[in-house]
Amino acid sequence: MTTTQTLSPSQTSPQDEIIFPQGEFWSDEPPLESNLHLQQIILLIKCLEWLWKDREDYFATGNLTIYYSPNQKKSEYFRGPDFFVVLGTTRNQKRKSWVVWQEDGKYPNVIIEILSDSTAKTDREEKKEIYQNTFRTPDYFWFDPYSLEFEGYTLIRGKYQPIEPNEQGWLWSEELGLYLGIYADKLRYFSPNGKLIPTPEEANLQERQDKELALQQKEYERQQKELALQKIAELTARLRELGINPDETNNY
Repeated sequence: MTTTQTLSPSQTSPQDEIIFPQGEFWSDEPPLESNLHLQQIILLIKCLEWLWKDREDYFATGNLTIYYSPNQKKSEYFRGPDFFVVLGTTRNQKRKSWVVWQEDGKYPNVIIEILSDSTAKTDREEKKEIYQNTFRTPDYFWFDPYSLEFEGYTLIRGKYQPIEPNEQGWLWSEELGLYLGIYADKLRYFSPNGKLIPTPEEANLQERQDKELALQQKEYERQQKELALQKIAELTARLRELGINPDETNNY
């Protein structure tokens, strides 16, 4: 995850007390820790967008600031999850950040933090508390792309409770209607019946392979039909050589 700098009032200088102009809430996230973090975030976004390509009632993004104070000042707390999903909103609206009070008070339904050495403690403690008590985000996960540490929590009666893994070690997200699990050292989605949710590239490749397989099957069936007809023709010719009328044998 990235760490958004936040200041307590005692650390605030006068210029930091400037209230952001209405509608000018640009995202204020620092660079990601590694290319591996970037790849993981992009993977989560791409797969969900492919799966929900016919839906317009959600917003999924990564490394984007969430502002949640109506009188937002530079000194006040704001957060930038590595990946989050908001349901019941508009997908294609252009957003510089996620401003809660401009989005009908909606907070993320799902948050995933990508751990790093410098931010893991914050993700496991401070951010977990904020997502539980302030955001009230129903599903919260974290994943370390190096150690492959993976945990998830769901909000039950106002408190995060650990999500129990299934036999494959996957964790269910009720909000997404999907499992989250590790595949080839990456955090991926799985359908309720256990199928890997592909990237668009993987889906296109699978579609091409399915078409090629269908053509090969069709060609095989054609060849088998020709071979059967050839054998019938050879048998008919052999019977005629023996003085047997093939048409008469059909009566037996």
